Amino acid sequence: MSLEGFTPYDPAAAQLYDQKRWWLGLTMGDTLDRAADMYPGKEAVVEADGRCRRYTYAALRSEVDALAYNLLACGLKKGDFVLVMLPNVAEFVTTYYALQKAGLVMVLLTVNHTAREIIHLAELTQPKGWVLPDRYRKTDYADLVAEVRLAAPDLKVIQVADTKPAGDILWYNDLATSDVAPEKITAALEAARPDPGEVCQILPSGGTTGLPKGCPRTHNDFLCNVEYKAKAWHYNVDDIHLVATTVGHNLALLVGVTACVFFGAKQVLLDSTRPGDFLEAVQKEHCTRTALVPTLVSRIVAFPELDGYDVSSLDKIYVGAANSPPELVRAAEEKLGVLYVNAFGMVEGPCAETRPPDDLYARTSTIGRPVCPYDTFATLDAEGRPTPHGVEGELAAKGPGIFTGYFRNPQANMQSFTPDGFFRSGDLAVIEESGLIRITGRIKDIIIRGGENIAARDVEDVISGHPAVEYVAAVGMPDPDLGEVICAVIKPKPGRSVTLEEINTYMTDEGASKAILPARVEVVEDMPLTAAGKADKKLLREQVRQKLAQENAT
Repeated sequence: MSLEGFTPYDPAAAQLYDQKRWWLGLTMGDTLDRAADMYPGKEAVVEADGRCRRYTYAALRSEVDALAYNLLACGLKKGDFVLVMLPNVAEFVTTYYALQKAGLVMVLLTVNHTAREIIHLAELTQPKGWVLPDRYRKTDYADLVAEVRLAAPDLKVIQVADTKPAGDILWYNDLATSDVAPEKITAALEAARPDPGEVCQILPSGGTTGLPKGCPRTHNDFLCNVEYKAKAWHYNVDDIHLVATTVGHNLALLVGVTACVFFGAKQVLLDSTRPGDFLEAVQKEHCTRTALVPTLVSRIVAFPELDGYDVSSLDKIYVGAANSPPELVRAAEEKLGVLYVNAFGMVEGPCAETRPPDDLYARTSTIGRPVCPYDTFATLDAEGRPTPHGVEGELAAKGPGIFTGYFRNPQANMQSFTPDGFFRSGDLAVIEESGLIRITGRIKDIIIRGGENIAARDVEDVISGHPAVEYVAAVGMPDPDLGEVICAVIKPKPGRSVTLEEINTYMTDEGASKAILPARVEVVEDMPLTAAGKADKKLLREQVRQKLAQENAT
């Protein structure tokens, strides 16, 4: 089935990937069926919270199949898009695989997405369904649902809630069970099974120009990421993986949720970033591995009560989404007794990581090698020509694990791909003679806050609407906990002034997410500009860094 707005793979390349079995020819739903057939009585999913629900693979498949069947029975059709906005709970796993088995296309959201962002993605994908909680922690989603439905009035809303929702909102619990004959469900799902070459999900990409871009991934190319990324750090069926980063991001989806099902391993879902909760879950469930961002590793390593927990079962931690300083790698390996896997990954597909046999230099100073040996990585100069080993250039990649273009965004695709099909990552890197890759900087104007990419323009677009702001430049400033936070450098209009509190209040009122609120505002009389007339962000970052150093010294 052809999907308008999706860039298909080059036919010759696709044929090669199929012939070589770099693409497995499986769907994401097939991988669950395979695990349930092989390990029906084995624990598959555990919640590490008060509910502490536990699913065997047989029970997981049973709920997934019922949900998939009922989603189709309630009016959704194969190929429809469905927004998924859930925290780290079992319903995320069941919903994800139900959509895959029903031939529906997931559009991934986080529980912190704002109405502005959700409406943008809804306008891009025209979804027919939306799965979300009725509330999450202190947030009631009733107003959010009402606002989004104004823009998408035909959206079927399915809520994960303790009690049945009112009105026309569907209840997850009603859809997750069925008294229909198993053979009828099986027949319906066989008819809905997608082709492995079809799009299975749209992942939001933290773009550099405004709101998120949609990154379509097929069953084939995403499973290529899943298989080789997991094999690179020696995943196996006996592993118990603690999913501690949010399932609304690709890190947890790729390295945790789908890798566990692919190998028939057990996943433990933790909906908390508190070090004590993490350590308790490792101790209780005897977790053998986890995937984290550097900020969480730093908090765990510095936790005063660390020695009070038994984490001897923990063997490896995969750390991605942001740079890992060498001292953090050493501290984690020493204090937790683990092997630190330093990694790089993008929702677009390029993935690299260190391997368990790699030495300390590789783990502390590089992101290892491409996880899939059949993906081609290169560094390019400003004209798009390959640079030699040891020479810095923009990291680019193509192959069976790399996507082919942003959804319904030809302009972004023209900017992001070379004429011969290499995806330009926006990161500067050096590929050594050994094949190890060192990230040396970035071309993209982004701020990496706690492992999350934030486009500077997202921040600037909102702040520039403030009536007192003449010019704003958002830059990253160092933070001991999050790595980087946002500093908004503002030139006010004549006779006006601004404060951090005023800017954050204004941004919140405008619907901006908490993630893009500045941690600091610097007011300047004149904005330093480059020769091209743009804010000189290199100079601004250095000025902010120097000011922080002076403040910390006093």
